[in-house]
Amino acid sequence: MKIAVIIVRVLMGLLFLFSSVSYLFNLIPAPPMEGDMKTFSEGFEASGYLMPLIKVTELICSLALISGFFVPLALVILFPIIINIFFVHLMLAPEGMPVAIFVLLAGIFLAYAKRDHYRGLLAVK
Repeated sequence: MKIAVIIVRVLMGLLFLFSSVSYLFNLIPAPPMEGDMKTFSEGFEASGYLMPLIKVTELICSLALISGFFVPLALVILFPIIINIFFVHLMLAPEGMPVAIFVLLAGIFLAYAKRDHYRGLLAVK
C-alpha cells in the first residue's frame, strides 16, 4: 500500500505540475474550444486573477505532492479544484473524463491513505 501511495502521489503531483507550468509559462497553446466550454473558459480568463491563482495553487500543491511534504494539506487545498475539474469535464467537455476520473480517484485514494491526518479536522466539538 505504501508504494501505491507514493506512485499515485507522484503521478498526481506531476500531472498538476505539468498543467500549472504549461499554463503559467505558455508552453502549450490552448486547444480551440466551442460552445459552453468556451464561454466557461472565457469567464475564468475575464476575471484576470482566477486562472493564475488556481495554477499557482496547483504548482505549490504539486511540489508538496511530489516532495512528500505537507501532503494532507495539499490534498485539502486541491480537493475543490479536483471536484471542479471532474464536474467541468462531466458537464462541458466529456472528452477529458478519463483524466478527470483519474485525478478524482487519486485524490480520494490519497485522502483515504492519509485519513489519520484528518481526524482532528473532521472531529465534532
